[in-house]
This record gives sequence, C-alpha cells and structure tokens, in this order.
Amino acid sequence: MSRKLIGPFTQILTMDHLPLKGPLQDEALQIISEGGIVVENGTIRKVGAFADLQKEADNAVLEEITEPLVCLPGFIDCHTHICYAGSRAGDYAMRVAGKSYLEIAKAGGGILESVRKTRAASQKELERRMSARCERLLSEGVTTCEVKSGYALNVEDELKMLRAIHVVNKKQAIDLVPTCLAAHMPPKDFVGSPSEYLQMIASQLLPQILSEGLAKRVDIFIEDSAFATEEARPYLMQAQEMGFALTLHVDQFTPGGSFLAVELAAASADHLEASTNREVQALANSDVIAVVLPGASLGLGYPFAPARKLLDHGAALAISTDWNPGSAPMGDLLMQAAVLGAAEKLTTAETLSGVTFRAAAALELTDRGVLTKGKIADFIGFPCEDYREILYQQGKLKPDLIWKAGETA
Repeated sequence: MSRKLIGPFTQILTMDHLPLKGPLQDEALQIISEGGIVVENGTIRKVGAFADLQKEADNAVLEEITEPLVCLPGFIDCHTHICYAGSRAGDYAMRVAGKSYLEIAKAGGGILESVRKTRAASQKELERRMSARCERLLSEGVTTCEVKSGYALNVEDELKMLRAIHVVNKKQAIDLVPTCLAAHMPPKDFVGSPSEYLQMIASQLLPQILSEGLAKRVDIFIEDSAFATEEARPYLMQAQEMGFALTLHVDQFTPGGSFLAVELAAASADHLEASTNREVQALANSDVIAVVLPGASLGLGYPFAPARKLLDHGAALAISTDWNPGSAPMGDLLMQAAVLGAAEKLTTAETLSGVTFRAAAALELTDRGVLTKGKIADFIGFPCEDYREILYQQGKLKPDLIWKAGETA
C-alpha cells in the first residue's frame, strides 16, 4: 500500500460541493489555505489542512511543496479532434482573406482536406503526432482529454484512427476518452445518400468498434454541410440501442440541432454558437451538458456561444477547445476559457467549473474533476498565491507541477 502526503499548498480549490447546473458565485468556492492531499494507490484519501493531515498521516511519505502553489483538479478537455495528419494553414489563410468556412468546404478544403491527409497517414504516424499533442496538453494541466475520430469517413481508416487513440492512451499519462465521429460529414467518395452512409457506418463500423473495445461514444455533426436532423435521428437511435453514449455537434452555424440532443438524452450538445433562446431553454430544462468551444470562435472569427445566457437559464456549462486542424488549431484550454470568461462575463467559479467537474459530466465521468475522497488523484499546481491569478493572466500562467493518479507527470 502506497500512501503519501502532498503539501502544503498555498491554496487548494477542491471544486467540491458545487451544483452541476446554473450560475456560480466565487464565494461558493471551497478554498483550503495551507492545505494538503493524502494520496493512496492513485486515489485521493483525504484533503484538508496540511498541519492536521501531518498529525493524522504519520505513516505517509511526505512530498513537500516548498514554493507558493495553488492546487486545482486536473483540467478536462471534453471535445477535441487531436488525431489527425497534416495542416490546414491554407484554409486559415483563405478564411482570414474573407472566405467563409462553408465556402472553403465547398471548394474542396475544410474537413475533406484533413480526410485526405489522415487516410494517407499510417497508424504509426497518427500515434506519433497525437502523442506530441498529448504531451503538450499534459504540460498545460489537462489530465483527461476526449479524442474524436472523423477524419477518415470510411470503415478501414476510422478504425485506424480509433486504434491509434487506443494505443496512445495506453502509452501516455493523460487519460484519453475516444469517440467515434465517422458521421462528421458525408464523404465525397461514398456512392449513396447521407442516410445510406450513416446506415453503412451503423452496420459495418460500430459493431467492429464494440468488438475491439475502441470507443463507447458516438458523435455526429448536424449542419447544412453535414447531416440533417432527420438523417441523424435513426443513426443515433441505432447507436444508442447498441450501447453507445451520444454527443452531438449542434448549432454551430444554424440553430435547431440542440433539440435532437435533448430528445435523445445525449450526454452533451457541443458548439452552440448559433443557439437561440429556444435552444438555450431546451438545454437548460434537460440533463444534457452544454459544451461551448471558444477555440472554434477564435479560429473562425465567429461570436462565442452564449455561455452567460446558458448559465443564467440554468444549463450545465462545460468549456472545451475543439482542438482540430481546421477551425480550432490553437488548443490551449486555459487560455480559451479565460478569454471566453472575459467576453461572456463568467465568474472565476463558472470558468473553472467548466474545465473541471462540469467537463467531467460531459464525458459521464464521475471519478474526477473535484478534489475529494475517492476521486482519482489528478491535480495541478500553479506558481502563485491567489487562485484568481490563474484566469487573470489569461492562460500565460501555466502549472508548474502536474500529478496524474498521484504521481508527478
């Protein structure tokens, strides 16, 4: 049995005892000054005042913190596309020169360019590129990251992507949560309708994913350039019947897709930049986590999703990067969350909740996102004395120390 006491931290923000839905005030944050964390076999055993824990845990190995450090749960990036090959710098240049996302896609760029490059890449190349991105994520305090397929759009290469994610997940310290996004958009080389493509995916790809244990989640992009709601519904219902959890790309450019996410009780509805009051209210009245993606707004030059309105109506709000080669090439969850918070007037508590326990809920993970007994010992330490410095510096203050399952990463 391995037990150790880590501390003293100048402050520990446990993110515990906070509601999943609705607005949050900073006064609700549980802050432990001069705190410590007892870890046993990768799990948090106790969080409290360091001096008290020293007296109680006299048989624990001490991992002493000698500099000012503010401790938070490890960040969770709950919507990314970091398994890909190639660059879309050409798309970006066209976009800042005035072309729209949809115009670039219709001209042969966009997602289909990433499809060509990812299909051409070997599994080993995808693993290598993704491993480098995972190392960067971990250095920035992200200890859990969702990763989608969706840049292959055929059975063989979607499996290649998911297998690459599976391999990297076993090699990297960061935890990866795989999601099948074979329904990213209809491929140009498929002979048949979008509905027939989805049926092919459901009958040929999803059973193989289950057989190999490659993913437990299915996603789809509902948009004019991808799939219509009526095309998506039977596919998603079939995936649900097979045991997959659902998450949906909705309301990015046109509203309405959120209603399908609510109808099917999806784990999350992601993007939401085009959501109107009707979609906001529907999400707030449901258990679907609203995931906003400031990186896509920054990459496309579009307005942010209505994060403030979602919270004020009572929705559960998570914040993620949408890190991908096209619309959101930046990554950097902390910077994006800080900028979104400033633009949408989110409290520090709301922003930090959006990248910790509320992001965990979007992935249906109940074992992380807060620092309390029984949770995985994923936590990060920032070199400052006041937790408010973290968002104040808008992503430029990075964690000095990262613990994954209680071990420094």
